[in-house]
Amino acid sequence: MLDQLLICELKMGKIIFYEDRNFQGRHYECSSDCADLSPYFSRCNSIRVEDDWWVVYERPNYMGYQYVLRRGEYPDYQRWMGFNDSIGSCRSYPYVSGNYRMRIYERPDFGGQMMEFMDDCPSIYDCFCYRDIHSCQVMDGYWIFYEHPNYRGRQYFMRPGEYRRYSDWGGYSSTIGSFRRMRDF
Repeated sequence: MLDQLLICELKMGKIIFYEDRNFQGRHYECSSDCADLSPYFSRCNSIRVEDDWWVVYERPNYMGYQYVLRRGEYPDYQRWMGFNDSIGSCRSYPYVSGNYRMRIYERPDFGGQMMEFMDDCPSIYDCFCYRDIHSCQVMDGYWIFYEHPNYRGRQYFMRPGEYRRYSDWGGYSSTIGSFRRMRDF
């Protein structure tokens, strides 16, 4: 059991939050999921992701806007498509290789037209002829939904499972403009 815990510790990624832009000011290093970051900093204006994928949330308890970040440097919150300098919680996800498969539906509860994808889609309308996705089944891999085409706008992290309504993935509406696989680019 102890060996398994040590292996998990070694495999964890790391993310560093900075209060000021360009990696200045107070900072906090995190190497595991954290439901409430408010004790460690009051604002976040830059982030370094040293390993793995991270989903950071605007509010504590994995609520609010979601931002999916891969390894790299984000010198200001606009670089991670942030709407403001608020980060309240975070989760780590390891890089995944292998199969990716997802079905999207035009109606809630897996109704209406369905299309299956195994690759990125820069424009849902061009591929699916609809701008709204009301339900989704993720069979393999992690995916990122974007509010607008070409991977822009509000982001939604999708892990394997069934999403009967857009609210199940945290969506404020059913409009999705693009999506891509969460993989090492």
